[in-house]
Amino acid sequence: MGKLKELVEQMAKALVDNPDAVQVNEIEGEQTSVIELRVAKEDLGKVIGKQGRTARAMRTILSAASTKLRKRAVLEIIE
Repeated sequence: MGKLKELVEQMAKALVDNPDAVQVNEIEGEQTSVIELRVAKEDLGKVIGKQGRTARAMRTILSAASTKLRKRAVLEIIE
């Protein structure tokens, strides 16, 4: 299930100014995986986007990818 983790990591690193500070952690359950994303404080706005649009788009992509793997994934953006 590391593919979803890599996907989130790639998307986040493409968005932020400080890609070295991007941390992605995956907590796997029976049917659902929780993917935690941490970025530098100054990059938090870039990942969330105006009115949460960027975060919503990332969640949509993650949802589509996880559906293909017959799993459910939830993206948590941690401050």
